Parts: sequence; structure tokens; C-alpha cells
Amino acid sequence: MNFLKVRALTPGQRFKVKRDFSVLTNVKPEKSLLKKKTATGGRNNAGKMTMRYIGSGCKQKLREIDFKRQKDNIEAVVKSIEYDPTHTAFVALVCYSDGEKRYILAPDNLKVGDKIASGNNVLPEIGCCLQMKKIPTGTFIYNIELNPGGGGKIARSAGCCAQLVSKDKDLVTVKLPSGQTRNIPGDCRATIGIPSNINHSNEMLGKAGINRLKGIRPRVRGVAMNPVDHPMGGGEGKASGGHPRSRNGKPAKGLKTRKSNKYSNKYINVK
Repeated sequence: MNFLKVRALTPGQRFKVKRDFSVLTNVKPEKSLLKKKTATGGRNNAGKMTMRYIGSGCKQKLREIDFKRQKDNIEAVVKSIEYDPTHTAFVALVCYSDGEKRYILAPDNLKVGDKIASGNNVLPEIGCCLQMKKIPTGTFIYNIELNPGGGGKIARSAGCCAQLVSKDKDLVTVKLPSGQTRNIPGDCRATIGIPSNINHSNEMLGKAGINRLKGIRPRVRGVAMNPVDHPMGGGEGKASGGHPRSRNGKPAKGLKTRKSNKYSNKYINVK
């Protein structure tokens, strides 16, 4: 996907690099697949702030996205590629042959008019969803299930994909975006391809006001606080408060927080 360097007519546009939305279809979202999104501002039902650095932001509507892809053996046609404010990847509106419409996470290089399907007997083509034991090894996949029928949980953000490394009896080995290899039941489904908007990480906001439009308030560093407010606060000059840690005193940057007896440890391959 191409990016556009904005002409610096104002200071906020001097370093801005925005996405080229020409690949999107200029249509309004499907009303039957929209939900209302309630903004909390980081506060609970009593009005007390329970989450910092959240507030304001533009109004957004949630699009019901089909992560399970369980409408099997029915061909669908891509009607539009749309922008979704709640996901980094683009979404595709597909219309099945029986008339039903659904949103799916659009893979890269998916175009309007392409045909996709899901099921165990479909070909492993871009946008198609099938069980991983039916997918050839070496294929790039996304929207990966961890439990059969549970819906995609892994590799759903823009440009974030995994690779099917090997297959053995009832398990398949998948190399995750982090580099970790994990064994997953072969009956779990995945979608072929790479999530769209692969250059999302190269986008430059240009000014802090863009984050405010997204509902993100300025974040204060712990070393800039007083000792009463943060374990790393206080000190003369720019002296830090010791080892990096959270507001509650939990060490950060290196401390392993995963439980040693977690049930999924047996599925993770440790070198």
C-alpha cells in the first residue's frame, strides 16, 4: 500500500505521512452490521476514573466482523473494501450466494469482485478459510483459532501473519509473528493470506491532536511524577527512581509474568 507525504502547510503536517485510501471503496458501511459503541472515558458506573489516559475521541460505530467463518461451502463475492476505525487492518464486505452479508478481515491483495469461501473442501486461496490440517505447509495465515469453533484469536492486526511450519497427526506447528512456535489442534481454522494495510507501522501522525481524536490522552512518564504518585518518581534533576517498574511497583522490562503451570505451556515449543 502506498503512503502520501503531506505538504507542510502547517506545523502539524510537517512530518505527517498518511495512508493512501484509494484502494478502498468509497461507500457507507452496511447498516445491518453496525453496532453502537459507548465511550466510557475510562470511568466506571460511579464516574470514578478506573483507566488512565482515555477520554474524548470521535464517535465510532462497531462493525460486526465474522471471525469464525463457519458459513461453509457457500461462495461469497467481495462487494467493498472499507476502513474500520476499531481495527488497523481493513475489512471487506462479502455477499454470500444466499444473500447474507458479512464483514471479514480483508487480506492483502483482495479486490472487489473476488470470490472467497470457507470449509474443509475449498482451495487454499487468498481470503479462504479452512482447517489448518488441510493447508499446505509454508503458507502464510492469519485469524487463527486456538480452539476449534472458537473464532480467530491470533494474527488479526494489519500486516501481522503467522506461517504454518509443519503438521503431525492431530497437531500443526505455527510460527507466530513474535517468532515463537506453537502447536495448535489441526481442526482449528485459519484464513489464507496476510492482513491488509501491511504498512500501517510506517504511518506518521504528525501531531498529538490525532491521538486525541482516537481517544488517547497524553501519558505522563513515571520519572516525571512525585514519589507519592509513582515508584520511579522524585529525585534531583533527571535522576530516575531505580529499576523500571509499574505504578503498582511490579518490575517491568524483563520480568516474566507468565504462570509456570499454565495449561497452554505444553503447546509452546521452547528452544
